[in-house]
Amino acid sequence: MKPELLPTIIADRLRQPELRLLLAGLDIGSDDELAEPFILTGAGRLMLGRPILHSAEGRLFHLRHALELGWLATVATPSLAGLSAARCAALAVALDSEGGTGTSLPAWVAPVASQTVPDFTILGLIWTRLARHQPAATDAVLSQEDYARLADAWTIIGPTEWLMEQGGDARLATDPFTGLNGYGCSHRPRPWAVTFASSTASSSSERGYLGAEAARRRMIQTSFRQPAVQAVTGEAERVRQALAMHFALPPQTAVVLAASGTDSELIALALAAAADDRPLTNILLAPEETGSGVPLAARGRHFAIDTARGAAVPKGDTVAGFRDDTSLCAIAVRQADGGVRPPAAVDAECVAAVEAAIAAGRRPVLHILDVSKTGLRAPSLACAGALAHRHGAAMDVIVDACQTRLNPGTVRDYIERGWIVQITGSKFFTGPPFSGALLAPPAVAARLAARTLPEGLALYCGRGDWPTGQPGLDRLSPAGNHGLVMRWQAALAEMQAFADVTGTRRRAVLHRFVGHVERCIAQTPGLIAVNHRPAAHDAPDWDTADTIRSFAILDPLADGGERPTTGRASRYLDLAASRKVYVWLNADLSPALAGLVAPADERVLRQRCHIGQPVAVAVGGHPAAALRVSAGARLVSGEPSLAHLEPEERLVRELSDVTLLFRKLSLILMHFDHLTAVNPLPSYA
Repeated sequence: MKPELLPTIIADRLRQPELRLLLAGLDIGSDDELAEPFILTGAGRLMLGRPILHSAEGRLFHLRHALELGWLATVATPSLAGLSAARCAALAVALDSEGGTGTSLPAWVAPVASQTVPDFTILGLIWTRLARHQPAATDAVLSQEDYARLADAWTIIGPTEWLMEQGGDARLATDPFTGLNGYGCSHRPRPWAVTFASSTASSSSERGYLGAEAARRRMIQTSFRQPAVQAVTGEAERVRQALAMHFALPPQTAVVLAASGTDSELIALALAAAADDRPLTNILLAPEETGSGVPLAARGRHFAIDTARGAAVPKGDTVAGFRDDTSLCAIAVRQADGGVRPPAAVDAECVAAVEAAIAAGRRPVLHILDVSKTGLRAPSLACAGALAHRHGAAMDVIVDACQTRLNPGTVRDYIERGWIVQITGSKFFTGPPFSGALLAPPAVAARLAARTLPEGLALYCGRGDWPTGQPGLDRLSPAGNHGLVMRWQAALAEMQAFADVTGTRRRAVLHRFVGHVERCIAQTPGLIAVNHRPAAHDAPDWDTADTIRSFAILDPLADGGERPTTGRASRYLDLAASRKVYVWLNADLSPALAGLVAPADERVLRQRCHIGQPVAVAVGGHPAAALRVSAGARLVSGEPSLAHLEPEERLVRELSDVTLLFRKLSLILMHFDHLTAVNPLPSYA
């Protein structure tokens, strides 16, 4: 039966994006006489009963349980399938903002959502309750063999949206009150939100979610036959092969998966240190326009209070095995007044820093920023190339391409030069946050044949994150990062869709988008463009165009308002105030501004709009913060929820969403003080 033929309350729930995607291949019916919430009547056939049709209590759990059992029953024994399906459903309910308190989760099934596997007796008792959903297997018992499989695979059995939260840090966790993570986005599809946040992080699309869902099913199914660690490392190898193919990397390039760009900085530093015994001088471009923890990682220090592998660490302390004498040389790309420095001046400072390190008997590690949070590139390719040619094996070059606004040919060129490249799938390509990787040229990866990685890296990565057969990993545990693998599979789905679009179409879409954003910034009172540059319609390819547009906000009360201006440090909203605007854009503001706006603007206030987080900058010498509206891969390949529209219609829809976003921003500035007092929270839906 089609979902829309089910009772309205069930059909509406099944239209929830992640549930709708799980319906593929299932046949669902309903029976008002059935006393059970649901039963599995055959392969892929489910019958919903009276409890789920007429009672809200436990409905979300039972629906998700049914959908998960629909596929698990085809790949596992009845008890293994039933308990795994119940665990997936329980974890999904815990993430749902409607069920964040746990009130919709039946108490008897709560143990399956625990971090560690319950003992055999408890799971056996739970199975006796679950068996009734599989009438053909009511006599089946939980065997010791199946329990052992469950215990081994416990951490990778869960719903896709939960698994994608694992293997990062606290910013990935879903807030039960908002349904969003620390980046203001969701691992569940959120197609109703206007999203131009690819310079920071994006919610999963249906396309990305399906890519991760396919990986989840492969891992879980494999774990029922092999050790779970093999299931994860096998999927990680699929990711590495896909990345090598996408970027057409030279043979023997090492693709190392890393939870974030900052994690990859630690790995890059370890590879640089493996070249020889000289102390390192890490030359970092515009650290304020990279990840906030990068300056610490660039010196081999813990950059947060926890790691992607869940270890608590002392932020700022040296990671075990890294040298204490690593120095950091930070080179600004902006002038004191906030303007962009002349490229020649940045190049000259980079040359001086490299030469000084060489003269002092140190090994320079020069970073190329391609590109920064606000779209800046530095130093010039000519400068970095000349330095690398002059000093050869005496230095390393690391390309910070974590925005990954690059063509495969550009990345391959960097690798062929012998340079290390840091990428992510979570910025331009709109995959989930914490999808990083480091690409190491063969000669760089070969350094580990004679040296081992610092022991402290075991807190950040495992052998499963590295290519099979890579030497020097003795101090790492065998395990890979299953959450990272899932996030990368979501990103890879977006990367493939983008690759399928012709270069001409990419350039045309991005040029129109950037031009429209620039016009909206110019036409919105109170906004000042940061790094304003003409749209590169004549750029040789899309990756040489500027696809991040930044703007600062004039303080709504700085001139002529109620707040006194005497002694004020700036005419612009600072980082904290700009972050409030960023959050309010992502919230339904209609309750907060009820009766204060025209009826025509109420729809605008309800629309959730997600853009790039603010970055501290200066404008004309005044402290300010730059908010960012960015083009992402989905803009070009097509937001899946708009697949029913022709390409031109989709683009027009996206441009109209940009207009709506800036209209909402105008309303926020008009009512800034009122919203400050109310401080609305964002929400998933």
